Amino acid sequence: MFFGVKQMASDRPDRRNPAASPLRHPDSTTPQPEAQIRQFFETLYFAWDRQHWWPARSRFEVIVGAYLTQNTSWTNVEKAMAELRRQGVLSAGAIREIPLPVLERTIRSAGYFRQKARRLKTFVSFLDRQYGGSLTRMFAQPTETLREELLALNGVGPETADSILLYAGNHPVFVVDAYTRRILERHGLAEANADYEDIRALFERALGSSMPSVSAFRENSREPGPGALAGNSPVGSSHPPSRMSTAVRPELVQVFNEMHGLIVGVGKSYCKKSQMRCEQCPLQGFLPG
Repeated sequence: MFFGVKQMASDRPDRRNPAASPLRHPDSTTPQPEAQIRQFFETLYFAWDRQHWWPARSRFEVIVGAYLTQNTSWTNVEKAMAELRRQGVLSAGAIREIPLPVLERTIRSAGYFRQKARRLKTFVSFLDRQYGGSLTRMFAQPTETLREELLALNGVGPETADSILLYAGNHPVFVVDAYTRRILERHGLAEANADYEDIRALFERALGSSMPSVSAFRENSREPGPGALAGNSPVGSSHPPSRMSTAVRPELVQVFNEMHGLIVGVGKSYCKKSQMRCEQCPLQGFLPG
């Protein structure tokens, strides 16, 4: 997945002109995008179950991962995280004290290591200055307040900010990444130039308070939805359970968490940038005719 998307709307979605939006506005004979996204969730969750994303041992580890995974693969991030853990520097205090050149060498496998090392130092300085070094105090802020503060930091775009809010802070925001855009475009739900904030608002409406809980999907599902695989399907982006992935969350946060992980699974295994495997994809039945 790719973090650090820079495009931001100057207006919030509810103030935009719907006719000018690159999101799809179906006629009365086609399902509303919100309904289709809910069907995506049910189909993928029934096929693959919990994804245990984000894999991490602490909130700060999630934040570090959100920075490191910008413009690189998760495999490279895991190598850098393992080295940080080996050296005992996966905490705000350790990042504060470690010399910048040493930090750069430690995260080298994640790519853009000089830039990312400086950005991690910037985040810790922000945490110290604004919240006395306390993640608990930081995440107690209202979602929009903290989101704006994070977006003001060097190297933090909407995707990185929302990943920190959702996965580390249990704030109910949906994370939009390159996979999300690609899947929406290929299913006719959005154009390639759709604004990040519009897509985020679409998913938050679709998966909002009217959705059943995550556990209810398993209890209520009897048959796979359209396109769901029977038998030997991959498991999406599934990771082994971790301390953070198994933490208790509000239901809406858990739904957003799972949906993002499921979308990553579709993007990695089927809806690839240059190679589409539609025939095997659980969402194949939802493609436009």
